[in-house]
Amino acid sequence: MKNKYPDLNAILEKNKSQKEIYLPSSFWEKASQKIIEEIEDFGIENFRHLRTPLGFFVPSYGVPTNSFTEEARDKILSSLEEDGSPKQVLAMKEFLSGYFHALSDYRVFISSNDLSKKPMLKNFSESTYGNPKEQFEFDQKKYSRSSLNYLLGLSFLKTHLDKGEEIKTVIEIGGGFGTLGEILNSSGGIKYIDIDIPPISYVAWNYLSNINDINIEPYIHIKEKIIIEELKSYSVFNSWDIEKLEGTVDLFVNFISFQEMEPHIVENYLEHVKRLRTKWILLRNMREGKQIRKTQGGLGVEIPIRKEDYLKMMEDRYKLIATSVFPFGYKTVDGFHSELLLFKRKDE
Repeated sequence: MKNKYPDLNAILEKNKSQKEIYLPSSFWEKASQKIIEEIEDFGIENFRHLRTPLGFFVPSYGVPTNSFTEEARDKILSSLEEDGSPKQVLAMKEFLSGYFHALSDYRVFISSNDLSKKPMLKNFSESTYGNPKEQFEFDQKKYSRSSLNYLLGLSFLKTHLDKGEEIKTVIEIGGGFGTLGEILNSSGGIKYIDIDIPPISYVAWNYLSNINDINIEPYIHIKEKIIIEELKSYSVFNSWDIEKLEGTVDLFVNFISFQEMEPHIVENYLEHVKRLRTKWILLRNMREGKQIRKTQGGLGVEIPIRKEDYLKMMEDRYKLIATSVFPFGYKTVDGFHSELLLFKRKDE
């Protein structure tokens, strides 16, 4: 292995001795190694432009997430440029780029975001760190699919917060490259903790470290106990560190990554979320579950986790407050539902 990023390599070595439950799931085991290789070869400053991150934790509206390959996109546009009008070509370019989908999400966000409640979201504009392959600009602010996913989720949450109620401590598991932390930083006064498997944890720490005015903990941690109230405003920990956390939490978030894990892994994480007396839980998950590994050429999960699994795992401590596919979630062209679930602790 190369040694371009010594902190990452040190954590990867430590990762080898962790419990199975904190190691990459079947969906992630091969991708993790490819991500490490691409970061070493092309630089972490380009991670939002690299093939494997784009296929796993840097979501897009266009290629490859829209099911078109670059070759198919170019073939369609080339054919239309020969026979179609300039307006048809422009419309097809915007469709294939994901612009129309991004604009639709942005319109829902600005129409639903309650300006009287925190976290304040209207001033957010996404960083260009990571050399993003896809980023859209609306009203002189920058957004990606990742940031608009979270902005929709937070707007959904705010519709159920009491006036004057504040979210001051947020924990996320599987936070991708750190977008939620960046959004919360724009609101101010919120402590954010991200927990993920390496190398994604290192990418998120690097991304947040390059955001202006973020006070972030070092990436390497050797503490036996992690006291939440003593942490700096922003922290990124590795998966096994969740056992060390002590304190209480206002909001726990997981967007999409739980559906990429086996149910027993998810249940373990949720037990720690319960242990921390988390008040609100906001999830985004494929209602029907992720594809099964053996049916998709080796890419998928051994056992899909579905909505009813969450309800069973949470019923002892949490009540389901609301769900949303429309307008805050998404329905795929082949009929799968990316659904938001909002839970509240019963004794709150």
